[in-house]
Amino acid sequence: MHNITKELIDDYAKKLLIGLTKEENDLVLREFDIITEQMELITKIPGIEKIEPMTHALDREITELSLDEVDDEISIEEALQNCDCYEDREVKVPKVVG
Repeated sequence: MHNITKELIDDYAKKLLIGLTKEENDLVLREFDIITEQMELITKIPGIEKIEPMTHALDREITELSLDEVDDEISIEEALQNCDCYEDREVKVPKVVG
């Protein structure tokens, strides 16, 4: 594992187009030090090399989907009563893209 340096953090921050102050750089560097220490502790756990890495926190091979069942249905007119502005059966919203 390579060392995280102030220069490396500044380089990545520049590539990500985020400017870091000296204090922010120091904070990120300290956080990486903590992460590195934790990773070193994990590698010292007896038998850790025999554990297969997980791809997800839940090892479920089959995902059960719920059925799409309609419980209560309201008419379009009832739904449009909650709208400030609508035309025919469509809700009118402000334009947000040029």
